[in-house]
Amino acid sequence: MEPCPPPDFEPRKPRVPLPAGATDCHAHVFGPAAEYEWSPKRGYTPPDCSLADYRRMLATIGCERAVLVQPSVYGTDNTAHLDALAEAGPAFRMVAVVDPDLPQRDLEHIAVAGVRGVRFNVVSKGGLALDGLERMARRIAPLGWHIQLFVDADTIARIEGKLASLPVPVVIDHMGHVTTDLGLEHPGFQALLRLLRGGNAWVKLSGAYRTSRQPTAPFSDVVPYARALIEAGSERCVWGSDWPHPMVNDRPMPNDGDLADLAADWAPDEDTRRRILVDNPARLYGFA
Repeated sequence: MEPCPPPDFEPRKPRVPLPAGATDCHAHVFGPAAEYEWSPKRGYTPPDCSLADYRRMLATIGCERAVLVQPSVYGTDNTAHLDALAEAGPAFRMVAVVDPDLPQRDLEHIAVAGVRGVRFNVVSKGGLALDGLERMARRIAPLGWHIQLFVDADTIARIEGKLASLPVPVVIDHMGHVTTDLGLEHPGFQALLRLLRGGNAWVKLSGAYRTSRQPTAPFSDVVPYARALIEAGSERCVWGSDWPHPMVNDRPMPNDGDLADLAADWAPDEDTRRRILVDNPARLYGFA
């Protein structure tokens, strides 16, 4: 399996400074590969990208808080990200991927460590199957956690009713993974807008380079999608870098300063941008 390319380790500062308390709500750390074993079911092999590398990027773009998301390459072994979470301290939170039968006491233990949700990933290989969604939602409801989903647009349309009825909030990765060639009227995107308006769903304004048909920033074809999501529920939108951008093999590696500037393109209003970057993450992830 060919390794993924590394991120741009020299991010530039954003043209539009991020507000104090800004939060990167979607990132991963990888490796060292000699210490943390990859899942044999993974769909890609990332390069080593350490917590120190990530924190340098955050300092450059002006993010003070962050959320680590368990990637598919580690399966349900959360050790690498729990170790990073412990090292990072109270300005970080985490979304885990857990075995469906993990004892409740273990869920409570990682809640104390800073975990705030469980991720289901059906886009990358090695994620949890959606048939366990409702049971997991019932198990994590007493913890105040949420379900995070990385699914494609067709899946959102198919399970819209189920997502709306879950007893916990649902956070959708990467703007629903709706590629811009599908159009704003695609049933999956329209379902996502309805879920946002309904009050139970959140969305991550992230991964523009995954959904754009343009190879480089500013990914202007994504602007109508991001603004439609913000209009549908700006109080439940959060922003994420998706550092270190795994599986970007078919286009130039984005610079994280360019990605930070997308927040200003999508939400030109300063108050709305602060809501997305500061207030909403504080509410969703429990930052003081």
